[in-house]
Amino acid sequence: MNLVDLNCDLGESFGAYKIGLDEDILEFVTSANIACGFHAGDPGVMRKTVEMAAEKGVQIGAHPGLPDLAGFGRRNMAITPDEAYDLVVYQIGALSGFLKAEGVKMQHVKPHGALYNMAAKSRELSDAIAHAVYKTDPDLILFGLAGSELVLAGERAGLKTAHEVFADRTYQEDGTLTSRLQDDALIQDDDEAVAQVIRMVKEGKVRSLQGTDVGLKADTICIHGDGAHALQFAQKIRRELKFSDINVQAFST
Repeated sequence: MNLVDLNCDLGESFGAYKIGLDEDILEFVTSANIACGFHAGDPGVMRKTVEMAAEKGVQIGAHPGLPDLAGFGRRNMAITPDEAYDLVVYQIGALSGFLKAEGVKMQHVKPHGALYNMAAKSRELSDAIAHAVYKTDPDLILFGLAGSELVLAGERAGLKTAHEVFADRTYQEDGTLTSRLQDDALIQDDDEAVAQVIRMVKEGKVRSLQGTDVGLKADTICIHGDGAHALQFAQKIRRELKFSDINVQAFST
């Protein structure tokens, strides 16, 4: 039987603005990537999300992003490796405080949005992020786009790494995700998204928009919790994975 982790980006509400159905989604995932206040989230949201995840036995990771609340961390910024190091250490530290207060351990770190995609291609940026994670806690797992510079940087730093694939995103022939600026960046059909996931886990392949098969490793699957039908999709993908003899469990277990 195949094994895979199922993760979701959570804790992305802010102040008076509510995003996603975090408590409901937590019933179906095994790892939660919690926003740390730069691209989304705030102290109260971080605390509540940590509490909910801990109560449901879901493993928790920091989800550091670029300092861009207005753009939800999805706009590229010209940052130096030193700046990347500092903002990752800062955000891990912020979430760590809430984890310590709840008596639970952080499992992983997964950069968010533009920071994640920039690091997937840049060795210098990836090395800075991996160094930040290692210096903060060498036992943390670094989640990165399957086969990307970020995963390679984690390995160079001596970290345990998890190759991440995406259920609802389309791929380019170089293995990168299609930019959200393009109309075809997201897979809108749930059945198509599920079929893509099952093939990635079982065959280690994904069909790119250019029509070629791209080889990849699938340790953890990302689903998004802020879509119009996020909860229904979480239920569906968990059910279909079981029917396909794919066991879902946290990467660290």
